[in-house]
Amino acid sequence: MGPTTLEKPTLSNELNELLKSANHVIHMEKGKYLFREGMKSSELYLILSGRVRVSKGTSDGNELSLRICSQNEIVGELTLFTDEPKYLFDCRILEDSKIAVIQKDELERRLFENTSLAFEFMKWMSDHFRKTQTKFRDLVLLGKKGAMYSTLIRMTNSYGIQKDNGILIDLHLTNQELANFCATTRESVNRMLHDLREKGIITVSKGYITIHDLDYIKKEIQCEECPAKYCSIE
Repeated sequence: MGPTTLEKPTLSNELNELLKSANHVIHMEKGKYLFREGMKSSELYLILSGRVRVSKGTSDGNELSLRICSQNEIVGELTLFTDEPKYLFDCRILEDSKIAVIQKDELERRLFENTSLAFEFMKWMSDHFRKTQTKFRDLVLLGKKGAMYSTLIRMTNSYGIQKDNGILIDLHLTNQELANFCATTRESVNRMLHDLREKGIITVSKGYITIHDLDYIKKEIQCEECPAKYCSIE
């Protein structure tokens, strides 16, 4: 069922030190936006503490949540090496956060000058793209039920804590927030969660989900058992 606490991904020491030597550090309150889709981009950000959500607005006015980022995660990276860069997504603060700010131009310069750093950054970006690709694969190929089941699996890999009765997802979620990760409606999520509760697969208490039979969820979507570093919500 997994370890007692699942390991968080970390940046390489070299890249981490670069970003921690950023221009300055800012403190952001819960509910604020670090950046919005379409804004001119000149900075990247390293999350030092707290959590943020990266999301994309849809044509029907809804929201698709893509990532939840916490300590040692980078956001705003997709604007590197582009002309007249603009942020492609929204980034909203989920809890009070401490964030290091680095100028895009400065990072680009250092990547050109330091081949070892550039290689480490390319590896990090490759892992990031692979996680994004597997998420969109699940959304497109597995349907609403499969998308939600795969989201639950990803959340256990990112925020799962082993308990006596199963894996607790240590992240407070409303049904609407869960629906945003699955590109579906709150009503659909309500029905699917109700079905899982009726079968004894999960329990939900005060916005926290405990999964009692992760193998059932994996079998339902013919899980490919991707490494947890790629099958995550971060």
